[in-house]
Amino acid sequence: MLKSLAYAAVTLSLCAVPAAATDIRNPLTESATWADLAFDVVGDAKLGDGASVFVMDAPYRAHDAAIVPVSIKQIDGAAPIRSLTFVVDENPAPLVAEIEFGDAMMPLNFETRMRVDQYSNIRAIAATDDGMFMDGRFVKASGGCSAPATKDMAAALAAMGQMKLKSFGDEPAMSGAIREAQIMIRHPNYSGLQRDQVTHLFINAHFINRLDVFQGDEKLFSLEGGISISENPVFRFNYRDNGAAAFRVRAEDTDGNVFEEVLSKSISS
Repeated sequence: MLKSLAYAAVTLSLCAVPAAATDIRNPLTESATWADLAFDVVGDAKLGDGASVFVMDAPYRAHDAAIVPVSIKQIDGAAPIRSLTFVVDENPAPLVAEIEFGDAMMPLNFETRMRVDQYSNIRAIAATDDGMFMDGRFVKASGGCSAPATKDMAAALAAMGQMKLKSFGDEPAMSGAIREAQIMIRHPNYSGLQRDQVTHLFINAHFINRLDVFQGDEKLFSLEGGISISENPVFRFNYRDNGAAAFRVRAEDTDGNVFEEVLSKSISS
């Protein structure tokens, strides 16, 4: 479903009337678009109030529509969040990503960056053993899916697949400790809506559509993504240290390229 939604709408019109926001805390707003999308995303599932399960943070007015930060912090770790689905209602391909989490990621504290193409709700749908729960934020941003890449194509493709790990905190690695890390991956994540700044022709969609992150042999999370994950994806998260010396990261893109790295947990810069 994700791949079909990701590819199907890259030629849709980018023009629409922005939605209105009346609360500076930017809760979800009424959305006819979501009414049309909901069944394709969650089927007949009943969605509980996500505010009872997690806190979602996203800016009311985005500084840069191509790199909108979105974070999820679980309130109660008693019912683990097994997976998250992110949706940006008004994006050309609304389904941003589906992410599955391992036990070492609980209680969940996870952040990434998204493209937002016009004023829109950003939704997070969490699946737990107790059911599915949704919450979100209304974000004022526009043009994120068609924003020019930050580097020319040659430079972006030359650096493609490079990865970097940043570890936070000064305490030594210790099995069982809750730690924080950030993984950065060089990839243009072309949306199919951007133009080559020289030829002015559209650049074909080319993005990371699968990502697996392990500490040692233990999987932390797996992601299936579409065009709405930002250029040079960044993932910041808490995890329970299992004593392994390194992360293993495997990414695959829509051109069939596979990138794999072993990143020492001691790296911090």
